[in-house]
Parts: sequence; structure tokens; C-alpha cells
Amino acid sequence: MEQRTLGRTGRDVSIIGLGTWQLGADWGDVAEADALAVLDAAHEAGVTFFDTADVYGDGRSEQLIGRWLRAHADAGVTVATKMIRRAEAPDLAHATLENFRAWTDRSRRNLGVDTLDLVQLHCPTSDVYDADRVFDDLDTLVAEGVIANYGVSVETVAEARRAIERPAVASVQIILNAFRRKPLDEVLPAAAEAGVGIIARVPLASGLLSGRYSRDTTFAENDHRTYNRRGEAFDVGETFSGVDFETGVDAAQRFAQLARAAGLEPATAALAWVAQQPGVTTVIPGARNPEQARANAAAGAVHPLPQDFLDGVRDLYDESIRPLVHHRW
Repeated sequence: MEQRTLGRTGRDVSIIGLGTWQLGADWGDVAEADALAVLDAAHEAGVTFFDTADVYGDGRSEQLIGRWLRAHADAGVTVATKMIRRAEAPDLAHATLENFRAWTDRSRRNLGVDTLDLVQLHCPTSDVYDADRVFDDLDTLVAEGVIANYGVSVETVAEARRAIERPAVASVQIILNAFRRKPLDEVLPAAAEAGVGIIARVPLASGLLSGRYSRDTTFAENDHRTYNRRGEAFDVGETFSGVDFETGVDAAQRFAQLARAAGLEPATAALAWVAQQPGVTTVIPGARNPEQARANAAAGAVHPLPQDFLDGVRDLYDESIRPLVHHRW
């Protein structure tokens, strides 16, 4: 699989990575053996980038990756984790060096490593991005060898732009998919100019762009696609990219028609669309089973998408999605 340099980390990572939120919680239950099989399948398919967080299953996702790393010491995988969501609120008051030490120490134990490859601030409140002391503290952790690099995971384009201006921010993680196109205009060009990596998350719009759902589809009670549809637990933009489910299903059916006209399955086309955007370093779809992991990785080998498909995706967004999301994030 093609490898791209992840911004200021200097590390080469696969253009299709693996998001491991599903392996921790919030997407229904995934057994430990199944989770390890997903990691195996992804790596065997060429994936060299795993993304996790300290709150995914209260550390379960990190622990499973740590177990996998111990069994694959020479795998050459870069692991990115996140912190600040263990706090009562992910705000400036809790963004302290003391907390950063506690959270990174816990993640190092979970992952079984001395130095974390990449630590991202996990969608903090906007005041965090303007505080010099926060980034000074992160620099301290780098100097001490606790973390190798740091980045941010953001909710909005404005937050991404502010983070990119920080001289040691290595990467920005942001929602980017065919239903969330705003980063194409403002974030990707700025990141490329600054040498900052882009990690694209929620590339399938929480599964909508797979084309598998109908208006009658239901999800488990402990799946965020049930309990966070209106932002009850966290930013609603993380669930179906902020598009209401019924509108999203209808738009996804149109997307599926465009994909199949281009000779591709919808999920493959959706992932390839993100991976082929100039400035994107890696895309991190999740997977609940090995088959999904292998199918996701295959999107990294798709030839350049035809112009008719690209034009159709743009028109679909402008007609059905833009009024709902473009101004919000």
C-alpha cells in the first residue's frame, strides 16, 4: 500500500489506516478475539497506522493494540492515541501538565511502550488552541521522551486552522468525507503548506456511505448511532457527520448509484475519494471484523476516480448536504 509521510512526525504511514473506536466501545460489542483478528487483517493488508484514544472503552482499545504490538514487535506500525476526554470537561482548565503526565502514563501502560508515537488532543474546547502554555507543556513531554510527536483532533475547520499555526503540531485529525467537504477548501491547503499531516476520520459518515442502511435500519442501544443522533453525548458531527439519519440515507443511496456507475462498491469509493484528496495523509475507517478491515484497505489501491463520479459527488453535496453541515463545522 502507498505510504505517505505523516506531517512533522517524519513517519511514513499507509494511506488507509485503521480507526479503533469500534474495538473499545460505542459501536456495540466486539469480542476480544474479533478485535485482535481485525488488527491482524488490517496489518496483513498493508495498514501501518492505528488510531485509538484513552477513552475508547476506558482504555480497552489501547490495551488490545498493546497486546497485539507485543505479539508483533517488528510490525512497523505507528500508533496514534488521544487525551483530554478523561477530564470532567475537555477545556483549558483541565489541559495541565499534571493531567497530561497522568493521561500519557496511562496510555503508555495500556500500549506497553515507553514513548507514544503520536498523542493528539482529543477535540478540546476552542480555548485550548489559543493557550501557549498547553503547547509548551506538550513540548516538555516530547523533550522528556514521553511522546515522540503531538497533534490535535478537531471538530471545526477554524480549530484546524489555529492548530496548523502552531510550529510543533505534527498532524491534524478532522472529519472528511463526501458529506463533509469543507476541509477541502480551508484546511488541506493550509496543512500542506505548513507540512502538517492530515488524518481523515469518519470517512464513511458512520457507515452511511457504505450504502447498506435504509430508513428502517436500527442500531444497538450502546451504539452512538442510536444514543448520539442529536448530540446527547458528544458533538453531533461525530455521528453520521451531523446529517440527520433519514436525509443521510437518501443521499447515500444516490452516492451508491454514482459509485456503482464507476464500477466500485460504495464504501470503497467513499474511502478512495478521501484518500485521493490532495493533502490527506491517511484515512482511518473502523472495522468490526476482518472482512471489513480487508475491504477498507483495498480502497488504497483504487485507480484515480473518474471525473464524472467526482462531479456527481460534488453536486450531491451541494444539493442535499451543504445546507445542513457546511456552516456548522
